[in-house]
Amino acid sequence: MKAIHFLKTGDLKNLTFTELPTPVPNEGEALIQIKAARLNKNDLSNVMGRMPYTTVPRTPGRDYAGVVVQGPQEWRGQAVWGTGCDNGFTIDGSHAEFMKVPLSALSLKPKNLSFIEAANCGTPLITAWHALEQSSVQQDTRMAIIGANGAVGHAATELARARGANILALVRKKEQESSFTSRGISSALLPSADTSPASELKHLIHSHFGSGAQVIFDTTGFWLSACITSLAPHGCVAVIVAPGNGEVTLSVRDLYRSGSSIEGVNSLLYTSAECAKVLDRLRPLFEQGQLQAAKDIQAHPLSEGISIFEALSQGKGGQHVFFNSED
Repeated sequence: MKAIHFLKTGDLKNLTFTELPTPVPNEGEALIQIKAARLNKNDLSNVMGRMPYTTVPRTPGRDYAGVVVQGPQEWRGQAVWGTGCDNGFTIDGSHAEFMKVPLSALSLKPKNLSFIEAANCGTPLITAWHALEQSSVQQDTRMAIIGANGAVGHAATELARARGANILALVRKKEQESSFTSRGISSALLPSADTSPASELKHLIHSHFGSGAQVIFDTTGFWLSACITSLAPHGCVAVIVAPGNGEVTLSVRDLYRSGSSIEGVNSLLYTSAECAKVLDRLRPLFEQGQLQAAKDIQAHPLSEGISIFEALSQGKGGQHVFFNSED
């Protein structure tokens, strides 16, 4: 089979597009023909050696959608989707034509999603789901989502809307704001970096919610300190990334005086089997139209995958999925 592969970490030059033996599933495993696989930033970090638990040689790729071709009879021919902290790190991942997974990792793909749409859901959807779970988002929760236009932000907005939350989507560009407004979601532009971010963000959020947001989900990593003063009493900030070396200065006094908290969310804490249970819960919401997949996906043949890794490392934005065959 064709696959993207690396023998050692530390440099994208270690990536090759090569021919490898097709995996042979053991007892308790299934073989999936990969139709589409998402490229995540942590797939890039994986190859660059920033994930200390990665073992080599390795095929990268966390997220996928495909068809079961070997395994128990009841699974053969079934379209599935998946993700997990093991994929591409301690077991060979989805940037290949075939991938073997534990039977416990199998989850039926939503029937109304294409393979490309389903593969693109993986990590963003799991990350957003855990952010909402950990911050107890429910009906009428006042929730601000910073970076709502990104992959995780989109997933969080969809999940929060399905739960009946009161959402404010915060974005950088006017056209992004208009996109949310056209879908009936309140949106506003983030303050400029040239202003005072903390006071501007507080004014923006308090103007919308009155007494502040009960939950703020900062998908960008740049607003944690400013978020603290924008919370309602007993509010919560969920964070998934930090800039630079990860050190952030914030007012602990403001945090404890408001009885607020910070929730760290890391999708790499969850195995493919644990993720499958979440995906099983969310599949009906897609099929019933309560959740919508992202549409601004850039699809590339797997054979061009290394060039997309390189472009991502140079700052290329967007959502990227490799495909082995068209839907």
